[in-house]
Amino acid sequence: MRSDTLSDRFAGAGEELLTTGEMYVADAATINGGTAGAVLMENAGRAIVKAILDRWSARPVLILCGPGNNGGDGFVVARLLSQAGWTVRLGLLGDVKSVRGDAAKMLAQWKGKIEPLDIQLLEGSELVVDALFGAGLSRVVDGAVASLIDEINRRAIPCVAVDVPSGVSGDTGEILGAAPRCNLTVTFFRLKPGHLLYPGRDLCGDIIVADIGISDAVLSDIAPMVAHNLPSLWNAQLPKPSHTNHKYSRGYALIVGGAKMTGAARLSARAAARIGTGMVGIAAPSETADIYACDDPSFLIHRFSDAREFSALLDDKRQTAVVIGPGMGVSGMTADMTLAVLASEKAVVLDADALSAFENRREELFAAIDGTRVVITPHEGEFSRLFSIDGDKLTRCRVAAAQSGAVVVLKGPDTVIAAPDGRAVINSNAPPTLATAGAGDVLAGLISGLMAQGMETFYAACAACWIHGEAANQFGPGLIASDLPECVPAALGCLESEFLDQRP
Repeated sequence: MRSDTLSDRFAGAGEELLTTGEMYVADAATINGGTAGAVLMENAGRAIVKAILDRWSARPVLILCGPGNNGGDGFVVARLLSQAGWTVRLGLLGDVKSVRGDAAKMLAQWKGKIEPLDIQLLEGSELVVDALFGAGLSRVVDGAVASLIDEINRRAIPCVAVDVPSGVSGDTGEILGAAPRCNLTVTFFRLKPGHLLYPGRDLCGDIIVADIGISDAVLSDIAPMVAHNLPSLWNAQLPKPSHTNHKYSRGYALIVGGAKMTGAARLSARAAARIGTGMVGIAAPSETADIYACDDPSFLIHRFSDAREFSALLDDKRQTAVVIGPGMGVSGMTADMTLAVLASEKAVVLDADALSAFENRREELFAAIDGTRVVITPHEGEFSRLFSIDGDKLTRCRVAAAQSGAVVVLKGPDTVIAAPDGRAVINSNAPPTLATAGAGDVLAGLISGLMAQGMETFYAACAACWIHGEAANQFGPGLIASDLPECVPAALGCLESEFLDQRP
């Protein structure tokens, strides 16, 4: 049964991603509940020090601190590392008098020298702790601070970020002027979108989410709408075969094939089959149907000569999901066939040419999507042909879902999945090897296969993206798209123990 609220759907397993504003609310709620801000700051500093001691032996360390709470965490780190016998230098941005509140309390406990920020501080430093700016930074990092950060990167000094690398927006992952390339980032309570979105994600290094005493109970008032795409988010909804199933009860996915690029639809079909769909058919133009028939013998081949014959194929009520677009070609006929698929009221995945064919007909497409179970899977180029939306990737994807009425999968190394109701998820397990021709066709097939089996549209897209990434990770180097469907069983095997735990 689906939960009644978005926060319930994301609660309980740590999938929630908090914006910087929501993290401020979490801090404030904790403080109002009786935990002093200084205690949270001390806990944060201790968590950072533990992570450092777990990874590095004692060495000269430079702690770079700003005047705010991020710097306050840094003051704790400086004190505790010094007490542990490390050689510590502390560089402060601004004047000591500008440090206020809990940060001032922590600075008062530091008995060592306080030095002004300068590149010379890097001399002899074998580790840098970046506690300059927090995730809520809104201005561009420039001047002497930017020069210092650039020099850290040039010298490749190992660096630990407090919360996020300074200069990275916690909400968008965008770099505001300059940011250090860190080996480790220690953040608190929950990840932020900027930890998972590029280019910020590339600067975070390993990420630790530390418990500093904030209760999960604060999430009920925050009601976060963005999550990290972890199996705990959707695994309970993943279709599980039973002994009473037959091929049609496990869904029937129809993949629409093109006349020239026949490999695309065949990849989608194989992926739909491997994800557990009971029946997979390919609707193929008559002149190339024999090519499709030479593929897997379990695929049903449906021939059509024109749009009318194609529309007639959709009358089969056993079909539960359709993929259209891969290898179709950008044409008026592709657009017309796409509209026919949408009118069939089946679950639909629109990919590739089924999107590009509507570059100048977007309102017509969006009107046809209204009220149907539809996922669209654009890469950035296809997205720009359909939408004129400015902003960061997460914002653009969420606005696109609201405009189109579809679940939008905006592909990339940090794929974002957004639903029209405002829910959004960021996927983080895709390896670089997925940048290969045909990988997107496989993803379309995986989504359709899960939807064909009755999985809720948004979660089907989320699960398919994670399984797609895990399949690529299972294969390793040398991946080509045709390897991906064959690695899906291993990816599903990673989830098998959770399947067994959830059976009645």
